[in-house]
Amino acid sequence: MDRIYNTLVRGQNVLFEGACGTGKTLSALVPALEVAREQDKTVVITTNVHQQMRQFVAEARAITREESIRAVVFKGKSSMCHIDVGYEECQTLRDNTRALVEAESDHAQLERRQRDLLAESQAGSESAADARAAVMDELENLEEQIEELGEANVCDHYRNNLLDTEATDEFFGWLFEDVRTPDEIYEYADERELCGYELLKEGLEGVDLVVCNYHHLLDPMIREQFFRWLGRDPDDVIAVFDEAHNVEDAARDHASRACSERTFDSALDELAETDDPRADDATNVLEAFRDALVGTYEDSFGFGQRESVGDNWEDVPISNEDRRDDLTLAFLQAYSGQGIEGDLEAARKLGQQLDEEYEEAYREGETATRTECQTLEAAAFVAAWMDEGTDQGLYPVVSVRRDAGTDEVYGRAELYSCLPRHVTGQLFEAVSGTVLMSATIQPFEVTEDVLGLEECVTMAYGLQFPEDRRRTYAVETPALFASARDDPEVQTEVEEAIYDAVRMTPGNTLAFFPNYGEAARYAERLESRTDATVYLDEPGVGAEELRQKFVANDRAVCCTSLWGTLAEGVSFDGDDAHTVLVVGVPYPHLDDRAEAVQEAYDVAFEGTDTGWRYAVEIPTVRKTRQALGRVIRSPEDVGVRALLDRRYSRRAKSDLGTYSVNGTFPHEEREELLDLDPEKLKFAMMNFYGDHDRYAGEPPAP
Repeated sequence: MDRIYNTLVRGQNVLFEGACGTGKTLSALVPALEVAREQDKTVVITTNVHQQMRQFVAEARAITREESIRAVVFKGKSSMCHIDVGYEECQTLRDNTRALVEAESDHAQLERRQRDLLAESQAGSESAADARAAVMDELENLEEQIEELGEANVCDHYRNNLLDTEATDEFFGWLFEDVRTPDEIYEYADERELCGYELLKEGLEGVDLVVCNYHHLLDPMIREQFFRWLGRDPDDVIAVFDEAHNVEDAARDHASRACSERTFDSALDELAETDDPRADDATNVLEAFRDALVGTYEDSFGFGQRESVGDNWEDVPISNEDRRDDLTLAFLQAYSGQGIEGDLEAARKLGQQLDEEYEEAYREGETATRTECQTLEAAAFVAAWMDEGTDQGLYPVVSVRRDAGTDEVYGRAELYSCLPRHVTGQLFEAVSGTVLMSATIQPFEVTEDVLGLEECVTMAYGLQFPEDRRRTYAVETPALFASARDDPEVQTEVEEAIYDAVRMTPGNTLAFFPNYGEAARYAERLESRTDATVYLDEPGVGAEELRQKFVANDRAVCCTSLWGTLAEGVSFDGDDAHTVLVVGVPYPHLDDRAEAVQEAYDVAFEGTDTGWRYAVEIPTVRKTRQALGRVIRSPEDVGVRALLDRRYSRRAKSDLGTYSVNGTFPHEEREELLDLDPEKLKFAMMNFYGDHDRYAGEPPAP
């Protein structure tokens, strides 16, 4: 806490690694709040993991029991809207409603004024009579305005915010009595027909602490508005990122831009309905890009590939080493006209005009929804594609998917951002100071490079719990390379090690696999052998209900993917789970995007193997380390953590070379890894758990 405090006082950044369950949140939050109090700043703490959001609320509530701080938990409008409208519609409704309420208020004031003047004129005042005539003219104008606004679209919930000051005062009193969750705010406001989201925005100014999601800080547009609602300049904000190993991917997503074929189709339909002379030029350029997009992905299909397209986006590689990408080349070939730049400018200006007309139509109540201008969106994307498509760190890609409702295949173009520091570097430079904390944020120099951090103070704390209450094994089962996973002999050896671990565990076992397919494979093999209940986590199925069933059991094994939701941000405390297994090295699917990220890192950080290390190996080992952290969450916990793949062992470094990942672990964790032959695992676990008197009776016979 002292080091974080001193670092934030100096306006620097902190990279903070602390083992799971050791109190990172409070260690960062308390000194950040103290600096904010001394320097009149606001602390924003953020995560992308729901479990951690709940933890933040609990920590903030605990702090408010001891210290007088005003804390708010902020969530996006889409999840808090009582009438379920989009952002643009909400803006228009808010403006219309405010204009109507203000007009009605002005009308009430003028009505009172004309009555007073009437009394004065009846008493013989000529000046009052003249003044009343002017007021009556204003009243007539206001009545016409109110009638027009009354026919427009308004929001009754927001109207109540503006009219019922007593109710809003009660809301703010209730809000700051405790730390309220977004669900609690929604329910409170809904019962009183108020707009909780707008009230929450009004309540942000002057607060000490805000809990929010990553996108409030990582999205440049949202961040600008968010700071305005806080009433703060960026250098008045201290930002705390939890699960900070996820910032890289989240920032990359926020920096990428995409536009689908359907947006282009809608834009062309929109242009066909206008008689503006600029529509011909706009149609010319947008139709050429749309046709090039369709032609590009259609030409990529081999025999039967079109029929196999599913309802998830699938990439079609288009990049070339020695020239522009295939989509750009197809676009240039398809386009004919006076000039792409001029046609795009015509499309952009026409799109802006149409967007203003849609806004006016919705404001006036002529349309029930606020139409988004597809021409403006498509023109802006094509301009970015042509201007920025060759920029370092941007990877042009086409993707296709099948519409589950219509069975149609359609595509999209995307400028995928490989370098997250384009987003994060600006943020970290602007705010007063940051704390990025995680159980797996090392190597620090890699995090600094990737996120564009400067002036960092780094600190790392391993498990502070008693070492004799845990064992961490590198079990030398066969290396589960993708090419070896279907080998029956490999499967048998791996199965035996998993079976031994489950059998020797006095309670529940967590088993993480490289993907859901491998999890299902070994779950099926275990079911026929073990007396433990086998739970299988499956993609697309909510994991919380499964987790609750698993922890309620006292003799179970849960098989899941290391890339699933149970691998991080979820606690398995006490008797919830005693053993955790990581089976294989969970490298992600190395598609063309991953290759592009590696190449971008090689160029940006001037190294031939930097891309592989930064983009693949280190994130993969971080995933493994996150999974290991699901158990041993307190000084009282007793457990075994086992890595089942010889690539993790120290002994295998000599013959596996670059395939070994042992050296990627931090030094203190490597020191704790004990190399173990697979057939000895059952004896080691029996002795360990027996020494801690964890078996209810006699231990299982090895």
